[in-house]
Amino acid sequence: MRIGAHVDPADPLTGAADRKADAVQFFLTDPQGYKSPQPRADAEALRASDVDVYIHAPYIVNVATQNNRIRIPSRKLLMSHAKAAADLGAKGLIVHGGHVSSESDLAAGFDNWRKAFEYAEKDGGLPLPVLIENTAGGDNAIARTFDNLARLWDVVGGFGAGFCLDTCHAHAGGEELLGIVDRVKAITGRIDLIHANDSKDAFDSGRDRHDNLGSGKIDPELVVAVVRAAGAPVIVETPGGVEGQSADIALLRERAGS
Repeated sequence: MRIGAHVDPADPLTGAADRKADAVQFFLTDPQGYKSPQPRADAEALRASDVDVYIHAPYIVNVATQNNRIRIPSRKLLMSHAKAAADLGAKGLIVHGGHVSSESDLAAGFDNWRKAFEYAEKDGGLPLPVLIENTAGGDNAIARTFDNLARLWDVVGGFGAGFCLDTCHAHAGGEELLGIVDRVKAITGRIDLIHANDSKDAFDSGRDRHDNLGSGKIDPELVVAVVRAAGAPVIVETPGGVEGQSADIALLRERAGS
């Protein structure tokens, strides 16, 4: 079991060493901007390292929306990040499921995800797995509830989409963690990555605020059980810098039997 953390993109390998992590996740650009990634000076070192690399797409990416001024740049940004992530030897590119406007039908969002994968195929195909992540809030979110996730997978499953399960997002989104791995796999057939995060807020709050394991509203043994059942790589996206994330990684290694 590979366990790591979301780290500062300036020096991810040092971030991994400081946390005794097997894996790192980081952004390539401002997560709230549309800037395309530039070549990194540490690309060769990242490719050569035994640390697994995951890249998180900018939060602003929303390929589901019917707003052309957001959807079309989002598709292009997803492709540019996929290519840049593959150049670093990344295992996957994580992207949020996105949402549609309150006036739109969710069916349009699922269809726009299909079009995003078709767009990628026309542009030469995706050079690494794109891992769609469940999200915490929003009545018009594409991947908050597992009912919606099932509708999404009916559309994107045939394109080889991967899945990233975030424990904080599931809890805040109103999905029980008990037995969640079996429920997800019944829909997607796979879990490629776990974001093992506690939540500062109550169940079904719709609020995306991560906490360190055992410090929030989720029983840490439930997170451990998810990690153990999934058997997938794990990234903690928790606060506290090196100290806080190192403690979370150590807890998972000890209790999940890694």
